[in-house]
Amino acid sequence: MHSDDIPVLMARGKCLAETWENSLLELHRNGKPIRTQYDRRNSTGEFIDPPSLDCTMIMVVEDPLAEPFIHRAFPGGLEDLEEYRLEMMEGIKDHWIRDPANAQDKRWEYTYHERLTAYTVPGGKGRYNQLDAVVERLAETPYTRRAQAITWKPWEDLDCYDPPCLQSIWFRLVDSGEGYRLNTNIRFRSRDAYDAAFMNMFALIKLIEEIARRISEKMGRPVRPGRYVDVSDSYHVYGNRLEHFKGMFLKQIETRSFEERTWTREFAEPVLEEARSRIFAKVAQYDRERGQKK
Repeated sequence: MHSDDIPVLMARGKCLAETWENSLLELHRNGKPIRTQYDRRNSTGEFIDPPSLDCTMIMVVEDPLAEPFIHRAFPGGLEDLEEYRLEMMEGIKDHWIRDPANAQDKRWEYTYHERLTAYTVPGGKGRYNQLDAVVERLAETPYTRRAQAITWKPWEDLDCYDPPCLQSIWFRLVDSGEGYRLNTNIRFRSRDAYDAAFMNMFALIKLIEEIARRISEKMGRPVRPGRYVDVSDSYHVYGNRLEHFKGMFLKQIETRSFEERTWTREFAEPVLEEARSRIFAKVAQYDRERGQKK
């Protein structure tokens, strides 16, 4: 590979926490400084922010159910993780999507839940629940390679300010003799490795567990999540976050054991459960303040 090209890096781990940690260490060691559209400039047009640290990243989580599941160094808390999971899996913020026919509507362009479960096409017949279709297709034809869900809408996303980063989720079953393993490939166009990737992966693995459960229920055979492959075309730490990344993430690597840097599901689940009522109340309060309707 030419030295001027974007490096292609790989990280792997037994569990999610280990894989994400390894990906950031690999990016820190071998990533390339590259400018982004979000780098700030001063009044004369000179850059204020350093370039991002970037690469194309392939991550492999060998066993998505393995412990420890949660890395404590991601920027956020357990309640943030649960809010993001509810957003992706239950669509608690789908009603915040803007009306495309109203140029004055400044709400969100999309949510992943909406794109995956209510995908629309101009002139199409209604909304497509791609996750329902994945479950039906795999339960009916376990060896199919056609079970996927996409988010990209070129007629909207080429021109919108904040297009989807997640592009597709591809599922395939492998017969283990005693049941099936649900293998998954995820592709992101662009990924904030430090501030977003862990939350993305946490929610996606939770989604994969639910898809596996639904397929198993339909087939009457055990289905368990298998290896999870996650590809980011651009996997980066923004320049204005590099010092925070070094002072927080890298510092933890140097000063704490892996057990001290992580949490198990057993520890986290009561906290996540307790947070749900606060999350729903927060969304409802936000809606009341803005006259928002579901």
